[in-house]
Amino acid sequence: MNKEFLIIAHRGESFDAPENTMAAINLAWQRDDDAVEIDIQLSKDDKIVVIHDKNTYRTGGKYKPVKSQNYNELELLDVGSFKSKKYENEGIPLLKSVVNSLPPKKYLFIEIKSAGDTTEILEEFFSKNNANKNYIKFISFNKEVLTRLKTSLPGIEAFWILDDKIPFFAKNTNSIINQCKAAKLDGLDLNEKMIKSEKIVRKILNENLKLYTWTVDDVERAKELMNWKLNGITSNKAAWLKKQLDL
Repeated sequence: MNKEFLIIAHRGESFDAPENTMAAINLAWQRDDDAVEIDIQLSKDDKIVVIHDKNTYRTGGKYKPVKSQNYNELELLDVGSFKSKKYENEGIPLLKSVVNSLPPKKYLFIEIKSAGDTTEILEEFFSKNNANKNYIKFISFNKEVLTRLKTSLPGIEAFWILDDKIPFFAKNTNSIINQCKAAKLDGLDLNEKMIKSEKIVRKILNENLKLYTWTVDDVERAKELMNWKLNGITSNKAAWLKKQLDL
């Protein structure tokens, strides 16, 4: 098995706590999860906020486009009650709060949901923040964003996310690998439905690229992927899955 095989908490321990909140993230650390994955976007006043959707309706109950709100407006929203009354008044955190919560030797996967000025602000943030960059990883569907970040922040690994909407992935694996290497990225983060055989895994790993996958909550599927020697699995039930796999 890879020395670095991670079970990554998807948006924190999101099965039990509201996604992308400090409650879910801190629960992951309390449960000794290997890593946490979060989503980031930019507010109107250029704050890096942790939220998946482009607007706040699904988790906050009020339709507010993230990019049209200052953070002092966003932080007033309750994004916990949609999950449980227990989490009433849980707010939208800043990236800074999540990075500051990172325990030693634990990983943080940052999915960049918005492009535009996000890269410039991330560059500034990590040039000033004292976080151990060996434990930070960027992920995004936007290869151009990752390419720029690898140039400006070469000490942080970057992974290109692809989902199962990509047609004929198995036939185009070589092309995707070549694009990834040309951009000097560190690997791929694939929807688990795309990983249909160990042959695909071997093809990627043999090119000195790392491979992560999302989102896996089924134990037998996780065992299969682990035996194929991926670098990690993202799960909504990270601590539970880690226990089932006896890790």
